[in-house]
Amino acid sequence: MIILTPLNKHAKLWIKKLKLQKHPEGGYFTNTYASDKKINLPDYVGFRSTCTAIYYLLTGNQFASFHIMKSDEIWHFYSGSSLTLHIIDPKGEMKQILVGPNFDRGERFQAIIKSGCWFAVSINNKNSFSLVGCTVSPGFDYRDWKLGDRKKLLEQYPQHNKIIKKYTKQG
Repeated sequence: MIILTPLNKHAKLWIKKLKLQKHPEGGYFTNTYASDKKINLPDYVGFRSTCTAIYYLLTGNQFASFHIMKSDEIWHFYSGSSLTLHIIDPKGEMKQILVGPNFDRGERFQAIIKSGCWFAVSINNKNSFSLVGCTVSPGFDYRDWKLGDRKKLLEQYPQHNKIIKKYTKQG
């Protein structure tokens, strides 16, 4: 059962209309596309679709926990609040990208996360929701995705202690 505050009635509508399910890193999602074309690359185990896409939705205080992927990912804004992508690149440098409709506030409709970067996602208006799309190429496969371990991330990137603690699950 999905329990949302009355302020997120639009989120509840999108979850139902798009048949979104809970995502392991937080929020809700559904697969929308997987290319019929398959490729086999040396640094991937097995074949991958050349491209995949999902709808992804966060509400209120939800966030997508720090995770890393082998493939590049493009985020596309659709509706609701803007969100922030918190990205730690392979050199350990942190950057934040605002994804949303307000260009005057530094937001953009699309953002790219390069493969090999750790990243987390948070909603900017906690009284709202954010509906986005994510396109991955080569296509997404759980074998290429890893959820961040708080202890290991803190050891590797102690300079980002506060944000890692905020956007990882304790365990």
